[in-house]
Amino acid sequence: MKILYHHRTASKDGQAVHIEEMICALRELGHDVRVVGPTGSASGGSMGDDATWVHKLKAALPKAAYELLELTYTLLAYRRLAAAAREFHPDIIYERYNLFLLAGAMLRRKLGIPLLLEVNAPLAEERGRFGGLGLPWLARWAERRAWQNADFVLPVTKVLAGHVLAVGVSPQRISVIPNGINRAHFAAAPAPEEAKRTLGLSGALVLGFTGFIRDWHGVDRVIRWMASVDAPANAVLMVVGDGPVRADLERLAAELKLKDRVRFTGVIDRDRVPEYVAAFDIALQPAVVAYASPLKLFEYLALGKPVIAPRQPNIEEILTDGDNALLFDAHQPVAFERTLTRLCADSALRTQLAAAATSTIDRLDLTWLGNAKRVTALHSRSCSNSDLRNDCLE
Repeated sequence: MKILYHHRTASKDGQAVHIEEMICALRELGHDVRVVGPTGSASGGSMGDDATWVHKLKAALPKAAYELLELTYTLLAYRRLAAAAREFHPDIIYERYNLFLLAGAMLRRKLGIPLLLEVNAPLAEERGRFGGLGLPWLARWAERRAWQNADFVLPVTKVLAGHVLAVGVSPQRISVIPNGINRAHFAAAPAPEEAKRTLGLSGALVLGFTGFIRDWHGVDRVIRWMASVDAPANAVLMVVGDGPVRADLERLAAELKLKDRVRFTGVIDRDRVPEYVAAFDIALQPAVVAYASPLKLFEYLALGKPVIAPRQPNIEEILTDGDNALLFDAHQPVAFERTLTRLCADSALRTQLAAAATSTIDRLDLTWLGNAKRVTALHSRSCSNSDLRNDCLE
């Protein structure tokens, strides 16, 4: 097939990983993929990096002005997408959903090319909750418009699928496709002890976290726990990435006299991430929003790391308490710390969870190649059901 892949992502964090891996997987299956995105868009990518210029612009403008600018960008994106479609003659449009981005829906309406819309978050709700919206009514309208005008909407969790259903998209046009991993990317990872030696962590019990660190991730809880009598003396926290709360966490570690036991890699090339994750004895997901499919979770599983994560529906779509992870009740004040204490003290349990973690990837085929196969299979469903496609147009 010819696939016109469209996105509006300029950051080089986990979003870029998802974009690049899906494109590579589609091409590996033999499809011709043409990518249309913003100038200087996601390419390469480093763990823990973000699009600084976007955040500076967002901070400088009133919320409503920035949102109107985003909506205006749709017109520019549409012109680029339409030009690519005229030259490329795609069989489908695959678009990564972003708030106020309606270019795919507009081109689908104009040319009748099937549109598959990947949705990673209910952004109208998310931005309203965490960053604030100047025009919430416009955000809700744009989100509803984008979701309703796709042939298929591809949320990353069943929980997120519920949000899509709530705006009137029929269940037949929703296909849940979680994040995944590239097997080849993790195949060359060193053995745990070798990774520890390379990083100067031989003999340490390594607790690990990867990604762009924000305050709600709960990494501060790990540092405070490490200062308690429950933490083994050889426990070391390694944060693979960077983020806006790094300086605060470093100050906290210094105040608690843990400076030598809390390490931050800073921004690193994502190709090197397996070298660091391989050294983890316990992989941490202290907090996660209710609808996400955390990319780090799949990377932890791929390298056979025992995981600690909150017990909530989106996480339980992949993890089972006592099988491939230990899950804790996020509503109980010290449940995370108790779970961490338990796993640190039980090496046999860590070994058991690690074995099940690795098999989870195979059992559920949580790979980008598997996801690409699922995506392209939807094309035949779209073409063979004209009533379904006609129902897409609102």
